[in-house]
Amino acid sequence: MKKRTSIVLVFLLPFVFGFGKCGEEALTSSEALQALEEVVLSTQMTVLTSGTVEIATNFTIGQAAEAAADELKEFIENQMPCAEITLVDATLTIEYGVNAGNCEYNGQEYSGSHSITVVSASAGNLVVDHEWEDLSNGRISVTGTATVTWSSEDSSRNVVHELVWTRLSNQKVTTGGGDRTQTVLTGGLIEGFSVDGNRYWTSDRGDWDLDIDNVEIRWEDPVPQAGTYRLDTPFDKFVSLSFERLDDDTIEVTIASGEEEFSFEVSKIGTID
Repeated sequence: MKKRTSIVLVFLLPFVFGFGKCGEEALTSSEALQALEEVVLSTQMTVLTSGTVEIATNFTIGQAAEAAADELKEFIENQMPCAEITLVDATLTIEYGVNAGNCEYNGQEYSGSHSITVVSASAGNLVVDHEWEDLSNGRISVTGTATVTWSSEDSSRNVVHELVWTRLSNQKVTTGGGDRTQTVLTGGLIEGFSVDGNRYWTSDRGDWDLDIDNVEIRWEDPVPQAGTYRLDTPFDKFVSLSFERLDDDTIEVTIASGEEEFSFEVSKIGTID
């Protein structure tokens, strides 16, 4: 009898202390909220930088890099008269907000510094390097670099980045990188873009690693409207995040790990309910 009782206790202990089937503790609502807050900030960084990456694709393919950069300078001057631009060889240095006039592109109003170098404008090998210093849309600020590659035959582009981003409301600083492939949404570039790939970062909460599976992001939203994220968290739990648009202002985010599931509503301005 004693031996049988001890065996029963061994099997019961994981459930008494709230462990899952594999010995992991169940995901808590606090951990789910932390994961969502990190994802919101990371997505806002992606939207901010992707806008300026998109600006730098507006040149004729097949010409010399210097000529492409000169054409790009003219395009940005026409689109954003607020910017002060200098051009040296194939590198543009842009200071957003120095001059009067419009400083908005795809719903983002910019300030800060942005350097664009056209490495190659040839049809089969388009390469543009980016460097940002305190680039901001009033909500977050980004400093760092990215290399963007694509081809004239391919409707997608690849972005490899190393960045530091800061939420301006509370000066929360995050450092990270990633390798992502972006394509245009069916509604066109004016609507947004879809993303596959990965991002990783380190914040005050620890290390995070994100797998991105065909998520759809609109320029004005702080989280995707469709698709799936799989996030490796610093509290040693994998969580999945799925997204569903409820209305033009609100996206429902469902966060799951094992049998635990939590739902949150995120507004355009990033408020989490």
